[in-house]
Amino acid sequence: MTQLSEEAEVTAALLIIGNEILSGRTKDANLPFLAEKLNGIGVRLREARVVPDIEAEIIDAVNALRARYTYVFTTGGIGPTHDDITSECVAKAFGVALERNPEAVGRLQAHYQTTEINEARLRMANIPAGGILIDNPVSKAPGFQIGNVFVMAGVPMIMQGMLESLLPRLRGGAPMLARTVSCDLAEGTLAEGLGATQGRYPEIEIGSYPYLRNKKYGVSLVLRGTEEARLDEATQAVARLVRDLGGEPSITIGYA
Repeated sequence: MTQLSEEAEVTAALLIIGNEILSGRTKDANLPFLAEKLNGIGVRLREARVVPDIEAEIIDAVNALRARYTYVFTTGGIGPTHDDITSECVAKAFGVALERNPEAVGRLQAHYQTTEINEARLRMANIPAGGILIDNPVSKAPGFQIGNVFVMAGVPMIMQGMLESLLPRLRGGAPMLARTVSCDLAEGTLAEGLGATQGRYPEIEIGSYPYLRNKKYGVSLVLRGTEEARLDEATQAVARLVRDLGGEPSITIGYA
């Protein structure tokens, strides 16, 4: 992975493709995995969209997202059935032909028995012209990269394997650091002071997340930023606010 300067911001979007997600039949598990992995290398996941298996909507979403973000990751729609249309749509979004990729065919032939290779399975070797294959350590049918778009399977285990294989290709920015200040005060009690603190530290993201644990209410105040000194300064400011309001802050440190 190539490391960018701390001033540079590398952004990404996830495009989740599939009617089964929108119907509720399938629960997406890829977003949290992707976000965590990208955060770890300094890539900010800024947007996630879900679109149905409709050609025009997939093409429009791919073109909109790839113009706005450093990277676009798609999941779903690259299997062997008639409703797996992602590869074709991405090819149309880039204005290139969809081709039977010889390397992808070889991978499939090596994986399946000769009697199991059929035209449906070979559809998974159709890759946009100029696409670079993404390894699939689970079922061998590859994903692909074209431009700044990375096309992956929707099955979580396969998607995770694909993502791990392509991470070294990505250039990252400054890692996002996180601090969490937890207390048993109510959000309404903290709101005014927390807003003022955010105003003093505009480069630090401050989020408030209430919880109920062991029948007791509380709130986790999560601070995220790339500059450790400023992040720690803002964290101490939030901790002082909690103490001034009669609470007892508990601080934890980690990567966002």
